[in-house]
Amino acid sequence: MPATPLRFGFSPCPNDTFAFWAAVHGIVDGPPLVPEMADIEALNARAVRGVDPLPVSKLSLPALARCVDRYAVLPSGAALGFGCGPLVVARPGRSLADLPAMKLAIPGAHTTAFLLASSLLPRPAEVVAMRFDRIMAAVVGGACDAGLVIHESRFTYEQHGLVQLCDLGVLWERQTGGPLPLGVIAARRDLDAATFAGIGAMLRDSVRLARAEPERPRAWIREHAQELAEEVQAQHIELYVNDFSEELGDDGRRAVDELLRRGRGCGLLPAGRSPWHEEAP
Repeated sequence: MPATPLRFGFSPCPNDTFAFWAAVHGIVDGPPLVPEMADIEALNARAVRGVDPLPVSKLSLPALARCVDRYAVLPSGAALGFGCGPLVVARPGRSLADLPAMKLAIPGAHTTAFLLASSLLPRPAEVVAMRFDRIMAAVVGGACDAGLVIHESRFTYEQHGLVQLCDLGVLWERQTGGPLPLGVIAARRDLDAATFAGIGAMLRDSVRLARAEPERPRAWIREHAQELAEEVQAQHIELYVNDFSEELGDDGRRAVDELLRRGRGCGLLPAGRSPWHEEAP
């Protein structure tokens, strides 16, 4: 009897559609996956609330911390690296010193971007959560004074007349010397060990195939991308899909542990078990 397909939540952003194209189309070996694409904060909220939970899902690190009793990190598929941090942007004439008097738009309370801003920057006067692709318009239009931008917005904010006030990835790298873990792929802990391992190997092979033959997933990437300019899609993929996406390895695991440790240590994340499947609670 064929294996029951597993629902797999990830974003429609170019790095995810590039990385997981082969896996969800059955081109690499592994358990059958059915894609459920959504904004990262929608995926975060779904996992944290535990309502109709997905067996496999992309999660920001703060969301993982809030459901780590039910989800464990897979070794492949992560968005993690150097020079890939969220940016704080604003209209010209503002500076980071103004942040305590600013209304800051954020891509969601469960995002790694907001955790970094909360732990590394002064507290803004007000925080407004919205979908990531609405943040620049809110800043340009004056609804918010500054925005915490991720994904494609990292490459296009200057086209909207905005300026960078801070790169949170740079601050993280200066403090830790390691890569910044933005998001991981997690699977439910109640999956059997063979299925858990099979999904991890499948995602590794999917990333490897895409990096070796990048033209193959191109049409699917364009179909789902928010940003239609192919040069922006290419920048996005190059930045967020890397060796860590194939295999976290020791450095990647240390980075995930460090972000969780810091967030828990300063009271921004709840205490909890190890995020790794093979480690005891």
